[in-house]
Formats: sequence, structure tokens, C-alpha cells
Amino acid sequence: MTDLLKIEGLSAAYGKVQALRDVAISVQPGEIVAILGANGAGKTTLLNTISGVLPITSGQIVFHGKRIDGRRPWQTSRLGIAHVPEGREIFPDMTVEANLGIVDAFGGGPTFTIDDVMTMFPRLQERRFQLAGGLSGGEQQMLAIGRGLMARPELILFDEPSLGLSPVLTKFVLASIGKLKAKGIASLLVEQNMRAALKIADRAYVLRVGSIVRAGPASEIANAPDIQEAYLGV
Repeated sequence: MTDLLKIEGLSAAYGKVQALRDVAISVQPGEIVAILGANGAGKTTLLNTISGVLPITSGQIVFHGKRIDGRRPWQTSRLGIAHVPEGREIFPDMTVEANLGIVDAFGGGPTFTIDDVMTMFPRLQERRFQLAGGLSGGEQQMLAIGRGLMARPELILFDEPSLGLSPVLTKFVLASIGKLKAKGIASLLVEQNMRAALKIADRAYVLRVGSIVRAGPASEIANAPDIQEAYLGV
């Protein structure tokens, strides 16, 4: 199968601080790929380079067979890559419905209407005309995911979607991400709950100090003794 996203030799820095070193990853259509690592490993930086928030210093990012590194975030979004960032970044002074309706649907992925998002997240239907700033953390995360879907992405970059959520909401949000696979949407998932992420992922990469140190099927990564000891608390 042809890769939807292919990254080779990618390096990036914040000033003189090297954040990523010669990173190589791939994502196939409809695949869920988890990026694991400790705080400061470079996981968020990796997502930011893909979406165009942070420029790369070397390497290449290829989407649908075409290089996309050097593009602005809005240009990347129009290609069919949605970014659901840590912190959600919704519009707090707009209603839930307005937050969804303002998104441009330029991607080539499946079409989602506002009602489709409400069906996926019934809690949002109950708060459809409320200001987004008054939502709970879990509801805001649902809204952030819904906004990503409205852009018709083929690939969604998820940065810590369960951050600050209760165990029940974490399970619901991650299950919702897992269901996107059936619609043909690929996901690149950075998630603090690594055990839960590996349960829904097809493959995983482990980042350590900006470099990929392990890659393989998610089940293989989850069962590796050194990974369990270092990251899964076993």
C-alpha cells in the first residue's frame, strides 16, 4: 500500500536547541500510528513540523506523494491534514455550532456535517448553542476533534487528546478516534496514556531525545519488556 504520509531524514530546532534528529516515519491510509516518548522527547514538535507550525532544518515531508514541507499551516490543512493541538484552541466566545461551522472543508477526506459531529458526540448536541468557553474539558476536546473532522481530513494529528480528562472521558475520546479508521481517516496520535494509545493503534514509534529509537506493530511495542519498564509502568 502506498504511504499517505512519509517523512525521511527530518530534523528541526528551536534556535540552537535541536528538537528532532533524522526522524523517519510513515502513515498509510486509514492507519492509526502512535508516537510514544517521555516529556520533551519531541512528540509535539514532530506534529508541528508536519502541520507547518515549525519549519524543518533538513529532510522532507511527503503527503500523497508530494513534498509539503515549507507550507503554512492553513495550506497544509487544505491538503487534507487536520491538527488537533494540545490545549484544544477552540473559540471560547463562539457557540459550539459556530465553532464547527466556521471551518473550511477543503480536504479530500469524508464529508462531515455539523449534525454528523453532533451524532458522534451527543454531549455537543445538548450544548449546541452554548458558548464553547463554558464547556467542560472533555466537551472542549470533543469540539476540537469535531472541528478537525469538519475540514474533511485524510489525516488527523492528535496531540494529547486525553490530557486533563477523567478515565471515563479518556476511554470515550480514544474510542472515538479509533472509530475514524472505519471512515478511512488516518491518525497520528501523541497520547500521554500510552497503554490506551497502543490498544487502538496499528503501529507505533518511540521517540527519545528527538530520535526514533523503536518502531513496529503496536502490539509488539506494547509487549516489549524495555518499553513496558520505561513507559508503561510495568
